[in-house]
Amino acid sequence: MKDLLGRDEAVTVEEALRLLNEQKLKLPVTESIPIENAFGRALAQDIVSPENLPGFNRSTMDGYAVNSADTFGASDTMPVYLQIKGQVLMGQRPEIRLRRGEACQIPTGGMLPEGADAIVMFEYTSRLDNEMVEIMKTVSPGENVIMFDEDVKKGEVILKAGHRLRPQDIGALAGLGILEIEVYGKPVAAIISTGDEVVPVDKPLSIGEVRDINSYNLAGMISACHAVPLKKGIVKDDLDILREAVKQALNSSDMLLITGGSSVGVADYTARVINELGSPGVLFHGVAMKPGKPVIGGIVDGKPVFGLPGHPAAITVSFETFIEPLLIRLSGEIPNPVIPSRRTVRALFSRNLSSAVGREEHVRVYVEKRNGALWAVPVLGKSGLVRTLVQADGIVVIPMNKSGIYEGEEVEVRLFRD
Repeated sequence: MKDLLGRDEAVTVEEALRLLNEQKLKLPVTESIPIENAFGRALAQDIVSPENLPGFNRSTMDGYAVNSADTFGASDTMPVYLQIKGQVLMGQRPEIRLRRGEACQIPTGGMLPEGADAIVMFEYTSRLDNEMVEIMKTVSPGENVIMFDEDVKKGEVILKAGHRLRPQDIGALAGLGILEIEVYGKPVAAIISTGDEVVPVDKPLSIGEVRDINSYNLAGMISACHAVPLKKGIVKDDLDILREAVKQALNSSDMLLITGGSSVGVADYTARVINELGSPGVLFHGVAMKPGKPVIGGIVDGKPVFGLPGHPAAITVSFETFIEPLLIRLSGEIPNPVIPSRRTVRALFSRNLSSAVGREEHVRVYVEKRNGALWAVPVLGKSGLVRTLVQADGIVVIPMNKSGIYEGEEVEVRLFRD
C-alpha cells in the first residue's frame, strides 16, 4: 500500500530493527593494543589465564596462622594455647613450618606458612608473652584464607571474545600479567551534512541559512558509543556531488550517516544514491515513529548507511533507536541480552499526554524529585528545536498501540548517554 506521496507505508520500529539485524556487517579489523589503552574496546578473542591467582595461599585478616584442628573447641571460656613460631613478613615466602600446637603471626595478604590452613583474627586472641598466644575461637579449614587458585585458575577463560572491557576487567588483566590483548578496531562512522541552507558553524548566517549543528550532535553520540566520528563536511543538494561524497565516505568508514536528505522532495537524493552504490541498498524509508518518521536505513556492501531527518530531535531519536545498536555490533561487542543497553530510571509522568495510535512516540523529558518521588516532565516542542534536547535528561517511549500516558502513570525513562 502507498501513502499520499506515493511511498510505501512506514514500517514499524520492530520491523526496521529486524531488517537491520538480519544484515551481515563488515567488522573492523582486529589489533593488538596495551591494556592501558583498552578501556571500552571489545575483545577479539577469549582471554585465558596463564597462571593461578593469587598463586599462593594468603591471609585475608591480620591474626595468627594456625592448623585449624588445634582450635577445635576453643571459646572465650575455654581457650586453647599455642606456641608462637615467629612472624610472616609481607612480600616474602615464610621459612617457618608450623607443627601441631604452633601458631605464627601474619598480616593481611601474607603467605601462609607450611602446616597452616586457617587464620584466627587478632580480635579472638590474646598474646600472653613472646612465646604463647591464647586462642578464643574455633576456626575451620580455609577460614580467613584465599587459596592459591581460588580467584583464577590457570587455563580458565576469564573474559570471552565480544566482551567490552571495563576498568575492573583491565585491572584483572594486569593482575595476571597480561599486558597486551587482541581487540576489534573502533568502528568509524562518517557524517555528511546535506542542504543548500546548511553552512559551517563558524560562518556568519544569512537569511534562510542554518548552522551545521547536527554533525556535532552526531559526533558526540558516536564517541559515546566508543566509536570514531569522521566529519566529511557539507554537501549541496546535487545528485552527482552527493554520490561522489558518499563513495569517498564509504571508502574511509564502517558506517555512513547522511543528515537532511530523508524527506520527500526534489532535492532529496539519499535513497537513490544508497540504491545505486551497493547491495542490498535501502531496507526501509519511513518508520512509524515520532520524531524521525522519514529516516532511511540501508546497507551498501556490508556497511550501514542512514539518511537522517534534518531536525535535531529526530536525529537523536533515530540514532538511539537504530544507529547505536549497529555501532555496538560493529565494535565486536556481544551484549548480554538480559542487561539493558542504557541506563534507565522509573518515574511518574507529570501530565496527561495524548499520542496517535499506530506510531511509536519518543517524548523528551527531564527528571525532577517531588516529595521523595521521581517525576518525568515532558519537554514539549517541535523536533526542530534544539532547546528541547538540551533541557531533556532522556526519552519516554509511548508504544504504538497506546493512545497516550496519564498523569501519575509510572514510566521508564531512557537516559541520554553522558
